[in-house]
Amino acid sequence: MSKFKSDFLHILSERGFIHQMSDETGLDDLLSKESVTAYIGYDPTASSLHVGHLMQIMMLNWFQETGHQPISLMGGGTGMVGDPSFKEEARKLMTIDMIEDNIASIKRCFAHYLDYDKGPKGGALMINNAEWLRGLNYLEFLRDVGRHFSVNRMLSFDSVKTRLDREQSLSFLEFNYMILQAYDFVELNKRYGCRLQMGGSDQWGNIINGIDLGHRMDTPQLYALTAPLLTTSSGAKMGKSASGAVWLNADLLPIYDFWQYWRNTEDADVARFLKLFTKLPMDEVARLAALGGAELNEAKKVLATEVTAILHGRQAAEEAAETARKTFEEGALSDNLPSIEVTTSELESGIGLLALIVKAGLAASNGEARRHVQGGAVKINDQGVTDERMSIGAGEVTGDGVIKLSLGKKKHILVRPV
Repeated sequence: MSKFKSDFLHILSERGFIHQMSDETGLDDLLSKESVTAYIGYDPTASSLHVGHLMQIMMLNWFQETGHQPISLMGGGTGMVGDPSFKEEARKLMTIDMIEDNIASIKRCFAHYLDYDKGPKGGALMINNAEWLRGLNYLEFLRDVGRHFSVNRMLSFDSVKTRLDREQSLSFLEFNYMILQAYDFVELNKRYGCRLQMGGSDQWGNIINGIDLGHRMDTPQLYALTAPLLTTSSGAKMGKSASGAVWLNADLLPIYDFWQYWRNTEDADVARFLKLFTKLPMDEVARLAALGGAELNEAKKVLATEVTAILHGRQAAEEAAETARKTFEEGALSDNLPSIEVTTSELESGIGLLALIVKAGLAASNGEARRHVQGGAVKINDQGVTDERMSIGAGEVTGDGVIKLSLGKKKHILVRPV
């Protein structure tokens, strides 16, 4: 039996989302009695969110599914400053145009997880904190809001102490970030009745700041809920792969690569990821998690397909699964494999194998590509190659009109002449 009365906290608890709460009993009572509004903030530091954000996006998804109103807050204002939490150095400053372009691109992702059309109260809200931050009068803000903050207390937060303990400078600009985030919470309460802020555990200090500011500025009781920062069983940070960030937008990461990322989940993480990143019932999660040996690969395929289906649609997910099946089980070529383009003139003069491997994103440098070749991991059209000085030309183009470049058993790129 769950210790929580509210559907939302019950689901989050059994699926492993909860790290800390500011007032467990109070929040549970509130969620069990009425429809509540909650938010998570996202600074638009890139044109897409990545897998590292997915746990919190799923929290918003479950929040709406259990009858509450989620807000996906875009940091059009705070993005001009940059969150210093646990960062080793200051973020690069972005122009307003860059921020707006990134927000427009990120919005496309959220539409797959949240319903923004469910009536005036039930529908999710996409809000930009630039609405109230960019027009602030600095002197009034210092007098009305800044006076409520203790510098001594702000210096005690782990997110700040980590930087200072390493003797890395923390600019005044960044120091203001936690004040702005706290003010966001108060403004969202005032404008939209928002009572709960959620986020990763690294945001705990910033969220508590907002609750304290609310006390001082006479809001109703506000609440905090954080999720654990997720790493794989081997200690790798979620959202990163050997070839770079695992983006959620298909224009930055092919759907097949997204599916393959989840298919390659470590054995010890399968059960946990099924709970966190799919909507499968818990009894089905338990059944899949109990599989062992070679059967565990079937659970990984289900994980990959279910996560991909939520983000990119069921049809695209099943196409990615079928592409993988044909590629690995039948050795067949599929048009759905990721591809790069090279000019026919490049092929006529010949492209160095190492340069092609780097161009395809299978290695970050010629040195890394050379090590792959020397280790026997590289194939051209399913034939192993060992000569690192090999030149790839028109003679390697198959009857399908492409060259298949492979690294190991799981990474395949089609080279298409144009």
